[in-house]
Amino acid sequence: MQRRRAPRRDEEGLIPVLADITREVENAVRRPPVRPAVRTQFQVAALLVREERARVKADTALTPAKRDHELKRLDGVATLLAKIAARDTSLLALLAEDARVSDAAREYKASVMRAGGIEPPEEPERPAPVAPTQATDKRTEKRAEKRVVPQSVISRQMANPFLAPNFEAAAERAAKPRRLAGWELLEPLFRSFERDAPGAPACMDLPEPRHVPVPQGRDLMPHQARVVAATARGHRTFLLADEPGLGKTAQALLAAQAADAFPLLVVVPNVVKTNWAHEVGLWTPLRRATVVHGDGDRVDAFADVVIVNYEILDRHAGWLGDHGFRGMIVDEAHFIKNKTSQRSQNVLEISDRIRTRTARPLMMALTGTPLINDIEDFRAIWQFLGWIDDEKPLGKLMTSLEDTGLTPADPGFYSAARTSVVDMGIVRRRKVDVVADIPARRVADLPVELDDAAGRSIRASEEALTNRLVQRYRAAVEARMEGEVVDGVDHALARRVAAAELKDSSSKAKGENVFTMVRRIGQAKAGLAADYAAQLARNVGKVVFFAKHVDVMDQAEQTFADRGIRYASIRGDQTPKVREQNITAFTQDPDVEIVVCSLTAAGVGLNLQVASNLVLAELSWTDAEQTQAIDRIHRIGQSEPVTAWRIIAAQTIDATIAALIDSKSGLAARALDGASEEDVPSSTDVQLEALVTLLTDALTTDAA
Repeated sequence: MQRRRAPRRDEEGLIPVLADITREVENAVRRPPVRPAVRTQFQVAALLVREERARVKADTALTPAKRDHELKRLDGVATLLAKIAARDTSLLALLAEDARVSDAAREYKASVMRAGGIEPPEEPERPAPVAPTQATDKRTEKRAEKRVVPQSVISRQMANPFLAPNFEAAAERAAKPRRLAGWELLEPLFRSFERDAPGAPACMDLPEPRHVPVPQGRDLMPHQARVVAATARGHRTFLLADEPGLGKTAQALLAAQAADAFPLLVVVPNVVKTNWAHEVGLWTPLRRATVVHGDGDRVDAFADVVIVNYEILDRHAGWLGDHGFRGMIVDEAHFIKNKTSQRSQNVLEISDRIRTRTARPLMMALTGTPLINDIEDFRAIWQFLGWIDDEKPLGKLMTSLEDTGLTPADPGFYSAARTSVVDMGIVRRRKVDVVADIPARRVADLPVELDDAAGRSIRASEEALTNRLVQRYRAAVEARMEGEVVDGVDHALARRVAAAELKDSSSKAKGENVFTMVRRIGQAKAGLAADYAAQLARNVGKVVFFAKHVDVMDQAEQTFADRGIRYASIRGDQTPKVREQNITAFTQDPDVEIVVCSLTAAGVGLNLQVASNLVLAELSWTDAEQTQAIDRIHRIGQSEPVTAWRIIAAQTIDATIAALIDSKSGLAARALDGASEEDVPSSTDVQLEALVTLLTDALTTDAA
């Protein structure tokens, strides 16, 4: 058996460690750009050479010959550092007396000293931070001035004055690198998704679906139940990147239920804020949701789920970070990909404060963006989830990388690193992966709230219309013959009143009526619908956008143009040649992401099955018209399940019309199949029923 050679004395101690690090830096600097971790290695090596030189000179226990020998060895390292700095002169700034030494550099310095057999001294108390420059100070003050604390939040704080932080997770987050100390790890982690992507899974192992209690009338698909089961087993961080249409919202809410992660903070784009509140009522009906608008004057701080949009997050970041949330969900998480943006900084600030106060909170990032493209975009998302910080992996991810026994210099590191990240909680399923779980065609409602001036005007007009109907009804009741009494609401009379209003509305009489109101709602929804279509196009590819009115189509197309999204247009005033050119552009040009279609001009006779997602920006008056639009992509040859996203203006007559269309869709199907002798519902039926509903709801409310 061959005996291992004992190390020579010159191979022991701090100097050989510094020499190895310096050679690593030299090799890295030859391949620009120089990464932050390499700059840290250079600075720490230079600092330790300087300190070791001073220590050697002051060590009276050394003989003159030994001292000269040690100083000569240090000079060799210093000379190499000088050559490195000559190659990249920006490194010289790190050697200045007033150069900042980051926390990461301090940690790395301590690990290098231990590797050289020296126990680092206790860290002195940090000096107070240097006062910011005047410009920075003004920005900070301006940001602080914008932040608000709603009165409801103050009331909750007074009712719960002992929301103490929980530091149980501190040790896990502070896991220190051992074997991988000194290695730059973040870049290899990101690159691992590019080098080992082909054929490699982008989804963590999920447990078999288990029974998940859901509200009556709700069904959970097997792929959704797997995420909830993983949460029930204790997993607490997820990058849920399922394609749109696979029910990420339901999975997130039921995961929060399984983890008891309430109160729960949900950060979303404005266009889906109202829909999240609606989904909370559907999937977790025992939990109360509140939506933050403006300065939060109407927020319910005692609610279980607090929903806030990115655009106003800066105003509320202060109290949200201290509210005691046990979970945080970020929807359309690719919105925070730019770490320098205010929205990204607000999200990261709040998530970090939640982790400081709460042990193992549920943190979920939801996005339909494929993981393989632009992997650098996920830097902020991984940081939100607590997997990394600005410079290194954290906690379980660092432990997993250490346990591989590999370094970035080893060929197998990238595959193992990718697996380590995926196992942290990446979940990516496509429609084709779970096609057996989901229906071939479905209509998904997306409620939006019209909280601007146009929305307020629409609600005022609807109130005026309702009052007019009530006055007509009461006038008719007063004109009845004596002795003709009906308990409660006279539904026959209500229908006659509604029919009279509909007749007046159908004439060319001036003023607000049900038709002008519905058109104004379509105009008010146009920007929100286009915004959602743009998100879909980014996430899943080609999207069909349907609208009834030209001005709604114009507004949508302007939105797409402003965002640099290429689109085609199909309208009634086009020549057959132009129409065919636009259809070909959408179906064959991969850069044309959206086709904007007129519901009347493109509702029949088109084959757009290259897309599997469709946005209905305006409601039809019949289910048949809506179905014809959906059938442009749900036809023979379509290989994926089809989802039609129906944009509905919440708290307006729009929601009433949607419910009426759905209630009559079954009747229409039975009639068309020959199973019913009833006539197929017409648009007049829905228009009349919408007015009847407005009137009877108002009369019932007055009676109560």
